[in-house]
Amino acid sequence: MERAEVIRLFMIISDEYPNFITSEENIARHLKELEDFPFETAVQNVERHIKISSFYPKISEIRGFTADQAARKRELEATRTYLEQREANRSKATLPPPGWKDGLLAKLRNGN
Repeated sequence: MERAEVIRLFMIISDEYPNFITSEENIARHLKELEDFPFETAVQNVERHIKISSFYPKISEIRGFTADQAARKRELEATRTYLEQREANRSKATLPPPGWKDGLLAKLRNGN
């Protein structure tokens, strides 16, 4: 994350939390701790935090918990894999031969 992105993040936070300190020192501290972190993910984490907390987010909450993020990535990948397999199965699926259903019903009625 770059300095301008930290400032944009501060704008989002201070809109919801007017007591959030937007000093140069706080910007520098956040930049140091967030320079390796993607801005988009930080915004998502802040937006999620705003929905559940009346206190402004700490750096650890802006970063999100690594375990939570790893779990989300695993779940997302598992879902993608499942949907891809489902689509592959759908493309291979064929209708049963004509008369199949009637033949099955006849066998069930006759007890064979």
